[in-house]
Amino acid sequence: MTERSGQAGDATNGPVPTAPVCYRHPDRATYVRCTRCDRPICPECMREASVGHQCPECVSEGRRSVRPARTAFGGGAAGRQGYVTKTLIALNVLVMLLSIVLARSGTAVAGGGLGGLLGGSTPLTRWGGVLAYASYVPFGPLHGIAAGEWYRLITAMFLHYGLVHLLLNMWALWVLGRTLEAVLGPLRFLALYLIAGLGGNVAAYLFSPQNSSTVGASTAIFGLFAAIFVIMRRLGRDTSAILPILVINLVFTFTVPGISIAGHLGGLVTGALMALVLAYAPRMRRTLFQAAGGTIIALVLLGLVLVRTAMLAG
Repeated sequence: MTERSGQAGDATNGPVPTAPVCYRHPDRATYVRCTRCDRPICPECMREASVGHQCPECVSEGRRSVRPARTAFGGGAAGRQGYVTKTLIALNVLVMLLSIVLARSGTAVAGGGLGGLLGGSTPLTRWGGVLAYASYVPFGPLHGIAAGEWYRLITAMFLHYGLVHLLLNMWALWVLGRTLEAVLGPLRFLALYLIAGLGGNVAAYLFSPQNSSTVGASTAIFGLFAAIFVIMRRLGRDTSAILPILVINLVFTFTVPGISIAGHLGGLVTGALMALVLAYAPRMRRTLFQAAGGTIIALVLLGLVLVRTAMLAG
């Protein structure tokens, strides 16, 4: 009887086992497996994890399941960078430069109110300021919001009479805006700013003489003053430093000639209302409640504009 010795690959011992290959690169052998799905992964596909390594698909799936960081009022964490505040400041500065260029006169920079510190009117401020219903020249065509120029309710908050007027408002926006944007998030802060500015301009339209024109970001700035008080109170923080600054600004509003009292108070009230909506929205349906509240405020302002327009042009 003859003997047979077993050899690799013969029928007695079976095939030689082969090394597993990467699921993304079949030509690469590997003994490392994804700690989540257990698929073989080569060094190129390995992604560091808290324990072991993961494949690219499991890493992407894990990122999708992680909720993005939100502020206390539902806003995005990107607000900490202050992008909206910086953009608003840049936009106001660019509009001021355009206003000076179009004026072709030194009075656009200085020579107006406050003993010559504030600049005078320019073609751009005349075009975009809050004007109720009047003509630019005697017996000329009528202009203003009642004449259908509703864009003035928005453009007026980006226009200024001279550099001093601009610098005072932009300093306040820089101080208040960064804090509020970080707390509220970019979109909610932008909504607050625009609605407060709109509210101030609507108040100027309602209560100012129909032939007077007003411009300035201070309508929105006063809204930010009210909002930061409401927001800080909601967060349980100290607000003792805010009230004196707000009182000083109100004193200037009532004592300095040429300042739109209605515009400042309108922005203050509207900003406070919008801040209350943002700060006290129920957590379960916060975004829906905030959006609905902002829409209601905007619709009320629109209704007031319609009433005033009917009174002037009806």
